[in-house]
Amino acid sequence: MSELFLKQYIKDYSDLILPDEELISIIIQVKDALVTASENGKKVIIAGNGGSAAMASHISVDLTKNAGIRSINFNEPDLITCFANDYGYEHWVEKAVEFYGDTGDVFIGISSSGSSENILNGCRAAQKNNFSKVITFSGMDKQNPLRQLGDINFWVNSIAYNHIENIHQFWLLAIVDLIIGKAEYTA
Repeated sequence: MSELFLKQYIKDYSDLILPDEELISIIIQVKDALVTASENGKKVIIAGNGGSAAMASHISVDLTKNAGIRSINFNEPDLITCFANDYGYEHWVEKAVEFYGDTGDVFIGISSSGSSENILNGCRAAQKNNFSKVITFSGMDKQNPLRQLGDINFWVNSIAYNHIENIHQFWLLAIVDLIIGKAEYTA
């Protein structure tokens, strides 16, 4: 039973990760948007919940340290609890974007379901504050609300959270390595 489960699990993941021309084009568009923002003195803001928040931290550090693209995320417990307490959980990312974002920045919102209200409101705040791009990463329903808000949208055709999150991380790390121009380097 375990062996069959794992074989199917890995096959499902492998089928989802295979690239097509549209995905390659989207990854290059994101790389170009991040590089352009950086060249214009702007930054990348990344937000997510749970595993996606951990991913936002990971990618933010890699973009800054390894790719030379200034990036921040909002994973400080004091910031989250203060803003959630004062403005409501569904508005804390929105308020963080308003306080820390600047015109021309790039916002990356990550939500496996594509329906996390705080991430949706963060996207809307980025649009309202004239960010150069809003980039979304989601899964589940193809018509999820997050996909309706992005200038560039990544979507995983799955309802399996771990597949969605792992593929999001794979794509985000591919963007970092594409900016660097190689996959093997000293960190």
